[in-house]
Amino acid sequence: MTQRLTLHYLFDPLCGWCYGALPAIRALDRHPAIDLQPLATGLFAGAAARSMKSFAAQAWAFDQRIAALTGQPFSEAYRKDVLGAVDASLDSTVATLAVTAVTDAAPDRVIEALSVIQSARYLHGKDVTSAPVVSSLLADLGLADAADRIETPDAALLQMVDDRTARAHRTLSALNLNGVPALNADAGGDQRVLDTRILYAGPDAALTALGLAGCSDTEAGLS
Repeated sequence: MTQRLTLHYLFDPLCGWCYGALPAIRALDRHPAIDLQPLATGLFAGAAARSMKSFAAQAWAFDQRIAALTGQPFSEAYRKDVLGAVDASLDSTVATLAVTAVTDAAPDRVIEALSVIQSARYLHGKDVTSAPVVSSLLADLGLADAADRIETPDAALLQMVDDRTARAHRTLSALNLNGVPALNADAGGDQRVLDTRILYAGPDAALTALGLAGCSDTEAGLS
């Protein structure tokens, strides 16, 4: 059996460019020859959160660039109810808690959970900075244990967030990266950083860049 390709995916749940990369990331996550390891960086979490009051118009302009490049939709509900909310903030603290709790409870479902959180924000205009909102999203996925931990985070979960955030920062530093999304491929110790633009070109481009486009399970060495 051929060794699976490990991909370290660095992201922030509220990063619009990470949402733009989502179709490619979902395809990579599903591929039988790939072991995708998602790692939230805390880019907009905790002290790094910011008010949207003076940033909303600029954020919407960025979002339109992302939509044009990737085809990912940004709805009017998002523009009105998220960017336009009086107390809107760009704060991924709760969403980062959520993906970390899912990592602990069901690591193979992290990208699924991330997809639902991002869709709730960018498509349905939901406030995913709210613990009850995000907890409900996880509960609807059948991730009850993770959902319960979002509203009342325990010490173990908070420590896990701190540890994984520190690990993400070390990884970014080691790879000389200063932003997300970022994807590092590790094939038996042979590492390379993928050009982010590949993620925006869609699933086929990402798989082609890894030499996995059109591979069956047998061809991938996983039969």
